[in-house]
Amino acid sequence: MQINVVLPLCAYLILIFALSFYSYTRPRTGSFLNEYFVGNRSMGGFLLAMTLTTTYIGASSFIGGPGAAYKYGLGWVLLSMIQLPVVWLSLGVLGKKLAILARRYNAVTLNDILYARYQSRLLVWLASLSLLMALIGAMTAQFIGGARLLEIAAGIPYDAGLLIFGLSTILYTAFGGFRASVLNDALQGLVMLIGTILLLIAVVYAAGGLTQAVEKLIDIDPNLISPQGSEQRLDLPFMASFWVLVCFGLIGLPPTAVRCIAYRDSKAVHQGMILGTIVVAILMLGMHLAGVLGRAVLPDLKIPDQVIPTLMIMVLPSFAAGIFLAAPLAAIMSTINAQLLQSSATIVKDLYLNLQPDQIKNERKLTYISSLSTLILGLLLLLTAWYPPEMIIWLNLLALGGLEVIFLWPLLLGLYWEKANAYGAISSMMTGGVCYTLLVSFNIHLGGFHPIVPSLAFNLLAFYIGNQFGDRKQTVSP
Repeated sequence: MQINVVLPLCAYLILIFALSFYSYTRPRTGSFLNEYFVGNRSMGGFLLAMTLTTTYIGASSFIGGPGAAYKYGLGWVLLSMIQLPVVWLSLGVLGKKLAILARRYNAVTLNDILYARYQSRLLVWLASLSLLMALIGAMTAQFIGGARLLEIAAGIPYDAGLLIFGLSTILYTAFGGFRASVLNDALQGLVMLIGTILLLIAVVYAAGGLTQAVEKLIDIDPNLISPQGSEQRLDLPFMASFWVLVCFGLIGLPPTAVRCIAYRDSKAVHQGMILGTIVVAILMLGMHLAGVLGRAVLPDLKIPDQVIPTLMIMVLPSFAAGIFLAAPLAAIMSTINAQLLQSSATIVKDLYLNLQPDQIKNERKLTYISSLSTLILGLLLLLTAWYPPEMIIWLNLLALGGLEVIFLWPLLLGLYWEKANAYGAISSMMTGGVCYTLLVSFNIHLGGFHPIVPSLAFNLLAFYIGNQFGDRKQTVSP
């Protein structure tokens, strides 16, 4: 164990817990559900930008993405910039309409909004169970990324690192709620920005400058500097699929959508769109570029996901490495707390209170159940992350795709198509889920596209067809 790396990391974790304790002891200004799950809808523009960015950017962007750039080359850096407009799209498409609907019906989860719009308990149950299954996969990838960081950069064994990282994240999420999550997201976003910039500068210096780094990449494999990348992996169908999967499709991602109902006013939305897009640009370009240039410094890594933690130890002084190890760790923690809180909200609000609606005023019991469900789910995730795959990016993308095929069209068409009804939404969810599962399970790529593309096309068609059989009177106008 590298003590000089571990000590500043411990100080960072203490700061995280201090913010969570502050949130836990802060006087509540609204009901428990509004306070714990959406922070009483009080976020300003800066916090909105940071929480949206850090919720989206996690292990895949700080560990898996740079690992893929290390393996495939500069083409993957170009590909990663497809994600640039994700905050702008999310707030521009969802922001105001979703917030108005959420305030009208006092909704604290995405499923609350879907029920208010479609008036279908079956839809809520399908959405809730699908969300939990997909988020388990997504959070498992984040836990693996955090443990690998501690393993490589701090010399902590994978199992011990998983316990330290996992328990820390679970505890501060369980007891701090949404407000703790957002405050920590702001801190973590700043750490991510500083860490990304300094790490990229250090990697370029270690490689002998940009020109020498590129020359080394050419010596290793000339395809590393081509748009198609090593192994000619990055063809047009792959890039189109990637854009759908990690940019357009994220409009329907529940943890992102929840952020769009928790801001304070229109000014916060406009500020969040601008600041969030700038932050995404810096983080995406910086981390992926560090990953590919890192191959000029470390040409023989067996596991690509190890490139960022290994570079941090190699190109930074040990104490500085401990400070900036917090950057990718912050990215992962902020993503997990959003997903874990979303899962807890689904269990408590969408499932438990649907079965026991008379308990909605029993705030003491709801507090207990919310914290307990977060703790239990987090512990289950630790078990699923115990035996990790070689590259976590594919696990994370698989889970993201599962969420998108379930939620994208019911949410988007529910907001913008007045005739959309529950029959269409349920048909879309079921068709998308079955189609995506089959295509992924049998590794079928229609036309060379990732399964997300035909799945979204089929379930859009299913929405339209199912909608013809529904009763318009069963829905509420958006």
